[in-house]
Amino acid sequence: MGSYYNFKKVQPVPKAMDFIDIVLSKIQRKTPTVVHPNYQISRIRQFYMKKVKFGQDCFDEKLDQILADFPKLDEIHPFYADLMNVLYDRDHYKLALGQISTCKHLIDSVAKDYARLLKFGDSLFRCKQLKKAALGRMCTIMKRQKDSLAYLEQVRQHLARLPSIDPNTRTLLVCGYPNVGKSSFMNKLTRAEVEVQPYAFTTKSLFVGHMDYRNLRWQVIDTPGILDHPLEQRNTIEMQSITALAHLRAAVLFFIDLSEQCGYSVAAQCSLFDSIKPLFANKPTLVVVNKIDAMRVDGLASDERSRFDALVADSNITVCHMSTYTDEGVMECKKAACDKLLASRVEMKMKSNKINDVLQKLHLAQPVARDEKTRPASIPENVMNRQKYDRADPNRRKLEVDLEVEAGGAGVFNVDLKKLYQFKNAEWKYDKIPEIMDGKNIADFFDEDIEARLAELEREEERLEREGFYEADGEIEMDDSDEEALMAAAKEVEKKKQQLIRENVMKKSKHRAILPHQFKKKTVSEMTAHFAEKGIDIEERARSLVRKRGRSESRAPSAATGVSSMSLAREQSLAAKRHKGVSKSRDRSTMGVKDEKQKAVSQKVLHFAQRPLNAHAKASESDRRILTKMPKHLFSGKRGSGSASHR
Repeated sequence: MGSYYNFKKVQPVPKAMDFIDIVLSKIQRKTPTVVHPNYQISRIRQFYMKKVKFGQDCFDEKLDQILADFPKLDEIHPFYADLMNVLYDRDHYKLALGQISTCKHLIDSVAKDYARLLKFGDSLFRCKQLKKAALGRMCTIMKRQKDSLAYLEQVRQHLARLPSIDPNTRTLLVCGYPNVGKSSFMNKLTRAEVEVQPYAFTTKSLFVGHMDYRNLRWQVIDTPGILDHPLEQRNTIEMQSITALAHLRAAVLFFIDLSEQCGYSVAAQCSLFDSIKPLFANKPTLVVVNKIDAMRVDGLASDERSRFDALVADSNITVCHMSTYTDEGVMECKKAACDKLLASRVEMKMKSNKINDVLQKLHLAQPVARDEKTRPASIPENVMNRQKYDRADPNRRKLEVDLEVEAGGAGVFNVDLKKLYQFKNAEWKYDKIPEIMDGKNIADFFDEDIEARLAELEREEERLEREGFYEADGEIEMDDSDEEALMAAAKEVEKKKQQLIRENVMKKSKHRAILPHQFKKKTVSEMTAHFAEKGIDIEERARSLVRKRGRSESRAPSAATGVSSMSLAREQSLAAKRHKGVSKSRDRSTMGVKDEKQKAVSQKVLHFAQRPLNAHAKASESDRRILTKMPKHLFSGKRGSGSASHR
């Protein structure tokens, strides 16, 4: 366990009865619950022995967690140990943890004894009674720890509210009489919001704030006010300040109010400084004169001035003057305290044994001459003669920065990367050279003797021409048959391409008729005129297609006589058919019912008959579906019929 302890991680401590309920409930849930007298006796013994041992493990787990979470006063930093002694009484705290440890050992011995007795149980009843006695004794032991558990829970709640103080980091410790401006100074330096009131003992516990100085993290501790009386007469609030002063390696800022607005005289404040001065040993100490807006050192009376001068006569004490009301001197006081603490920490590290271990790991290599020959530094002459750059000199050499300013500044100026190119002719610097020519990289074909090679190649070409090397190649021509075959192949390819295009078009439009474009917007009159020009009588053709096929029995009366040629039997049959009525569908719910009253009664009986079906979510009497094959409330759990007392 480190010196920086996180008390907020301590788990809550249950009450004694809650402790017992948690363990017994866990035993019931985590162990088998069904046993029968007809089981073998070894199986019955194992059944109850498992419950006893599991109960022991549950109690041990909870009690071990309590003992591990709470800090051990002998293992943590002395500051925390003394602070807990002031707040909770060391003896009471150790006694409570000791009783919890003893309780754990007693439960282990009870479980061990009854596990031995269960090995000799000769029936289910006796094994059950032994199990009941074992768990009962464990619960009785836990009930006796009621006061210890309640005390530890109160300690845990108070520990969780304590500030997280790191005893080893850079710390400024503010102390002094009540109401001298300690909390106001802390609120100025840090983001802490300590309550400030015009009466004594507003701060009743330690408060921590953090600040940054020289890229380092600092903590500022505001302590409660201290009164000038013997140590044994100081209360718990004052003892917290004494504990912090005694154990924290920090810069001590002792506040003095010369205006006496705090309610205490200058002599009393100087007397308090002398009484707690032994606590400042080996610590950088600063006397902070606060409220200088109301009273300065020069305004003190002669006897008070002499008393104050005697107080700060020590060379190790630094005096700072400030006012938290007007912020005068606050930052200067902070800077002086931090610098003095840093210097003190460096001095302590130099005096410690660790510095020797560090120095032994470091080795400073010194060059040794290998011979007597002198080897002066070689500096080029142009570097030696170069004039020192002076921005105010108008004849200075121009740097890239100067060129950038002249060319318009950043974003406009473009660096000239070609001005340092070295060519035989300086005019070649800015020639545009293509990187690729004729599909080839020019850099791959760069050659200094390329012109000589080109001249040699030209001479070789002239020689070949004179010898007639190229004359035979000019007579080679393509055969007519080969050319015709090539043209025929090209035509076949084109023909195949057009065929594929047509097939694709037909594939896309095979499910719908395509009307030619010239007929898409033709009107009926235009179509009739077009067919008339062709000699086709479209009106007669349309009448012949619409006219019904005649029948001898049902022909219409002739225009000349006006008498129908239909027979009488046929007319009577058609008349009967015309006057035949359509059958009307009836409501089946009203069939067999005399009036509306009987219909209402039948509807009510129907609703009552449907209630059981609705309760089981059945669609009708024929619905035999089973939605849930194994309902959870019928098939979950391990308890059968009967009560637990029969086991």
